[in-house]
This record gives sequence, structure tokens and C-alpha cells, in this order.
Amino acid sequence: RDARILKDSTWRDENGLLGLKLFVEEGPRFYFGNISWKGNSLHEDKRLNAFLGIKKGDVYNQELLEQRLKYSQDGQDVSSLYMDDGYLFFRVDPVEISINKDSIDMEMRIYEGPQATIDKVNIVGNDRTHEHVIRRELRVRPGQKFSRQDIIRSQRQIINLGYFDQEKVTPETDVNQQRGTVDITFSV
Repeated sequence: RDARILKDSTWRDENGLLGLKLFVEEGPRFYFGNISWKGNSLHEDKRLNAFLGIKKGDVYNQELLEQRLKYSQDGQDVSSLYMDDGYLFFRVDPVEISINKDSIDMEMRIYEGPQATIDKVNIVGNDRTHEHVIRRELRVRPGQKFSRQDIIRSQRQIINLGYFDQEKVTPETDVNQQRGTVDITFSV
């Protein structure tokens, strides 16, 4: 956490390659201390801690913390818990509230917000098949609650059709926070 570069030097060798030497002071190793939750009314602290997957005494890792809060490849992060239940406007901010020797106590400040409803589902760029072939693969429909997992699953289903380049199949969301709705556009 407190690592810093003390000095550095650069040079070119006889082959023209650039050399770089860094002198790093790592500082002491820190660990997670107590982790508390504020602002959560939908899920109990115990459930949020299970999704976070970080316990008191684990080595402090800011990158892992952000991943477990906001987006994990396995879908087991705190944001997914809320966003898969329609809470598109959900936000969590981790705050270091105290540092005791080598332990950092954290407070996770949550804004749950209202649930969002899907207003429109659009498909653009299709010139390979009839639109109904794509629509029958979608797991998102107008009137449903927003679900990040359903959007990812819909994207996967469209790719599995085999008509489209998987890098080009991208979902985009157009959020209307005042109305509490979201339009989803799948570019194929």
C-alpha cells in the first residue's frame, strides 16, 4: 500500500536498447481489518461479506477489493448481487476509516437506488438473419427488471448463433435515471 519509488535511472546500451533501473521501497505489508457496511437495506452484512470474499487478516489488495466490489469475471461480486436484481443505479464506495499498525479498517458505503426497468431492446447492424432469430435468443425483454447477468447471457446466446463476429456483439445501455428505465441496444 505504501510502496514508493526512491530513485530511478535510464540508459541506452550498445545495441540501442533502453535500460531502466528502479529502486523501490515496499513499505510495510498491510492487512484488511474490520469490514463494515453502511447504507445497505436489501442484503445483510453477512451476505455482502460472502460476496466480497475478503476477510479480516487477508493481505490488503486494492485491486482485488475493487474487483470483488464492482466487476468480477465469475459474476460473484457485490455489484452483480444488486444489478442482477434491477438496481442499475447501485454504487459502493470503499473508505479506509482507520489504520491500526498494519491493519486497515474499511467501511463500504452503499447507495442502492431504485430498481430500473427495461424500456426498449434494440438490435442494430444485423444483415445476416431475420431479427426474430436474434430476439428469440435474448433473455432481456421490455418491462422486465434490469439484470446485468441476463444481458451477458443474451450476448453469449447471440454469439452462439454463429452469424456474428464475437468481438462485434456488444450490448450498450442508455439509462434514463429520471424515469428509472434503461434501453438496451445489441450491436451485431
